Amino acid sequence: MAMNKPINTEKFSAWLEIDRGAILNNVSRLIEISGKPVMAVVKANGYGHGIVESAQAAVAGGATWCGVARVEEGLTLREAGIACRILVMGFTPPAQVGEAVRHSLTLTVYDPQVAQEYVLQARQNNLKIQLHVKFDSGMGRLGLFPESGLEFIRWLNAQPELDVEGIFSHFARADEPEADTTDWQIDRINRLLSQLDAEGIRPRIVHSSNSAGILYHPAARFDLVRSGIAIYGLDPSPEAPLPEGFLPALTLKARLTSVKELPAHYGVGYNYHYVTSQVERVGVVSIGYADGFRRRKGSMTLIRGKRVPVLGMVCMDQCMVTLEEVPEAQVGDEVVLIGSQGDERLSIEEIAEDWGTNNYEIATSMANRLPRVYFD
Repeated sequence: MAMNKPINTEKFSAWLEIDRGAILNNVSRLIEISGKPVMAVVKANGYGHGIVESAQAAVAGGATWCGVARVEEGLTLREAGIACRILVMGFTPPAQVGEAVRHSLTLTVYDPQVAQEYVLQARQNNLKIQLHVKFDSGMGRLGLFPESGLEFIRWLNAQPELDVEGIFSHFARADEPEADTTDWQIDRINRLLSQLDAEGIRPRIVHSSNSAGILYHPAARFDLVRSGIAIYGLDPSPEAPLPEGFLPALTLKARLTSVKELPAHYGVGYNYHYVTSQVERVGVVSIGYADGFRRRKGSMTLIRGKRVPVLGMVCMDQCMVTLEEVPEAQVGDEVVLIGSQGDERLSIEEIAEDWGTNNYEIATSMANRLPRVYFD
């Protein structure tokens, strides 16, 4: 997909460029691959891409649900006019149940105590709550064990205030295709489904697959699939890369704000983690750890289509780079921290490996103070 030049980036010192067309494309690919309806997971500000804009692009690409972690995120989508189904996948405080229901948010219940509190709220406020029930099939996080599921679903169905529309679980190691954990989790879910089928109380929607699950475990696609990382064009893990046809949506840019020669034996930045050995041309880039560009030594940037190392430690709002290999660099040049410039590319996956983390953490660490510039 050709990239249209974003407008008005001249007024920014550091910013994110988000390709909505890439998100639309990626959702369409997931529908094609899975043959199932897709829930676009847009929690954590759309994995750093912007929650509203990501949801809009995902719905345009065919997503019929959006998944969020908290009620506040769901309300943000509703206030922006997002009309698709929205599932709050985490804990909803009982005091927020009424507002959630009034905005047609579907809530998650995962243990009897939370369920009882929701029933009380519903009775006091004359509400009907749509629920998806979460089971812990092997993640060790929220949810009852599937082996306790039959009794719990029976109890929930006996409460007239509740509409048990769905059940779901989450895979712990779907992004490790060689691990047998996911097959074990699928088996536990299927045994619960068999029990529910035998009593005729299987909920209408069953879902468990995350991005890696969609791509690498087709037996777990059930009635609906959930995708977060893949809709943004990022690999679920190094062991579970995306197939052809997915497009990364995010580029992180800043500006070269200073160019000067430093004398030999001159310290650069706090604590002099870098000292010049000779006269060296050094630039300052308008981005720092407060923007999500991690405070560490050895990071890389792209300037004039070439890889340019960061010198010393990243500061809060700025970092310094050597310009010895790019003598043509000038103040005002665009600097790419994530993305492509010329024939070079710094992918989030490469940076994640260098930083000792994963692409999820990098994407969601992009600061709110960074302007997001959207294009199709």
